[in-house]
Amino acid sequence: MTENPRVIDAHHHVWDLSVRDQDWITGPELAPLRRDFGLEHLRAQARSAGVDATVLVQTVCVPEETPELLALADADPLAVGVVGWTDLTAPDIADTLADLCALPGGRHLVGIRHQVQSEPDPEWLLRPDVQRGLLAVGAARLAYDLVITPDQLPAATRAAAAAPGVTFVLDHLGKPRIAAAEVEPWASRLRAFAVLPNTVAKLSGLTTEADWHHWTTDDLRRFTDVALAAFGARRLLFGSDWPVCTLAGDYVRVVDTTRKLLSELSPSERAAIMGGNAARVYRL
Repeated sequence: MTENPRVIDAHHHVWDLSVRDQDWITGPELAPLRRDFGLEHLRAQARSAGVDATVLVQTVCVPEETPELLALADADPLAVGVVGWTDLTAPDIADTLADLCALPGGRHLVGIRHQVQSEPDPEWLLRPDVQRGLLAVGAARLAYDLVITPDQLPAATRAAAAAPGVTFVLDHLGKPRIAAAEVEPWASRLRAFAVLPNTVAKLSGLTTEADWHHWTTDDLRRFTDVALAAFGARRLLFGSDWPVCTLAGDYVRVVDTTRKLLSELSPSERAAIMGGNAARVYRL
């Protein structure tokens, strides 16, 4: 009898508002997120959904958060990886990355991310100082997570082409406008990004791009089918985007929906997306 493949949630967050404010949580629609979310709140839900391990992803661009996430991962077997933050434009970024890897829990650092979606410059990723930082991330054998909008996909494609030694992980499929059923120009831009061999993408954060209260699996399928055709089953990762996903449905529903979206794939393809690819891409 073969062992069941490990299921890895490759994208979720935690925060403690008594430690640090999450200043992006504003307005009545996001009010349900204005409380603490920790691994202890996720554990039972992950177990119910058949999730074995997770990857913690940064939420704010401050240097203090990444060591905290590394310490959490070091103390809790549920979290097996951390995608943290550091200033890509800093001249000493290579030293900073080495220092993070040397911390207690530093072995859990698997990637770096920055809130590029909030940068006013649509070509921020192409700035020489940013490009230098991306190369340092690759030299440290870390992945680079992209949280961007569809309009920023062309710049991300050029950035990935300029740094072939860096693995670029596209979070939330580049945030397509699912609620508006707007497949183009997102789909064409996604395909251009996927042509590059150093790119992968996450099936994550999609329910909150849909109509939070009325979305269906088929609403998402129009977009995930594009991603499957573009990347194939070996270059897609499952992620929940918990707790942000709870705005549109609970954790178990998000995981079950992902499984439904993959139901026509082979068992080995489903296992790759639900965990095997995350283990490979993030060197877990």
